[in-house]
Amino acid sequence: MKNEVLFDLTYGMYAIGVKDENKVSACIVNTVVQVTNTPNMIAVSMNHGNYSHECIASSGMFTVSVLSEDTSGAAIGALGFTSGRDTDKLVNVQHKVLAEGVPVIKENICCWFLCRVVNHVETPTHTVFIAEITAGSDEAKGRPMTYDYYHKVIKGRAPKNAPTYQEQQPTDDRNDGESWICTVCGYVYNDPDVSFEELPEDWVCPICGMPKSAFKRQ
Repeated sequence: MKNEVLFDLTYGMYAIGVKDENKVSACIVNTVVQVTNTPNMIAVSMNHGNYSHECIASSGMFTVSVLSEDTSGAAIGALGFTSGRDTDKLVNVQHKVLAEGVPVIKENICCWFLCRVVNHVETPTHTVFIAEITAGSDEAKGRPMTYDYYHKVIKGRAPKNAPTYQEQQPTDDRNDGESWICTVCGYVYNDPDVSFEELPEDWVCPICGMPKSAFKRQ
């Protein structure tokens, strides 16, 4: 079987809120599924190397914020392409901290859930946390963002720790060397009408918010 077949599986976009003894943080995942409804339980896949993995394993608690198509690429980039170990990922992201001490994202999300881990399954690279939903939104708003929408409309890419990561293949964009790639999130700028040099100095990456200096010619 070719791995490309798996690309046809459907995925969503979710922000996982976590806490440690001193601070709160969050990350982006695309693998959250409901596994039972009596009680309501979900499964979340998290890479062993993620700081959020450490927090969930330690506290046994996390939140899920379901991102909508109106959630900004900058918010996704801030949560998805840096580590919470040495960065305050939420400093520029709207959020609230629940009484239980874990954060919920407020960047045009559809809904949120507070989850308590009840079991886990290990794989060579990821832990699948199985958790019971203990609280959450009374209603959902907006249209949930799919992984397909994130890739095709927002033009976002998956970090290397994501189970759906695909190594970027060189392509002939017929743009005569005018493609520039963000070294943080992998977003490619190749507008045939406005060259990278013509962009204003305060222009930032639409995915992760990094400045022009973070880009290199592809």
